[in-house]
Amino acid sequence: MKRLVFFALGSWLCFVNVHSKAMAEGPPKTGESLPSITLPIPEVAAERQYLGLSETKTFKISEIKSRVVIIEIFSMYCPYCQREAPVVNSLYRKIAANPLWKDHIKVIGIGAGNSPFEVDIFKKKYDIPFPLFPDMDFIVHKAFGDVRTPYFIAVQLEENGVVRVIFSELGGLGEVDAFLNLILKRAGINQGVEK
Repeated sequence: MKRLVFFALGSWLCFVNVHSKAMAEGPPKTGESLPSITLPIPEVAAERQYLGLSETKTFKISEIKSRVVIIEIFSMYCPYCQREAPVVNSLYRKIAANPLWKDHIKVIGIGAGNSPFEVDIFKKKYDIPFPLFPDMDFIVHKAFGDVRTPYFIAVQLEENGVVRVIFSELGGLGEVDAFLNLILKRAGINQGVEK
């Protein structure tokens, strides 16, 4: 049985189209398809450009112009997320600086239980350079199995529109180069990580 769930956060809209069974069975597992979620188009033009999106109102993960998307589920109130913010920023900057990866790997964050205001505070305080999205009513969070934070999911965007999970784990990324090597290997992207 499928359900379409939506919520409005001021000018923010988020939709989740998931099997109700998937909402209770835990986080997406490696090899599975990611539940279909629809997020609001970023208001900042540079973030829309980074994701390769047009100026529509919403988008799906499968519409991001990339081969891989790394999704961080965070909360501005989570001390582990706060501590991990510089590491994730370092990951983003390492990808963005490499011409072999920057068009093939994108990073986004989804703030579990966070309003647009709270997400904006987190973004400014930790100088987050990639797009963040609120999930004030935990809709996306529930679709991803009510994971604790920080939680990282990396997905490969296949040509047929399938969004395939290639990494799904709770906790910090660990050493950035090792994490990147793992994602590159699983996605079949040039595996040499420049130090």
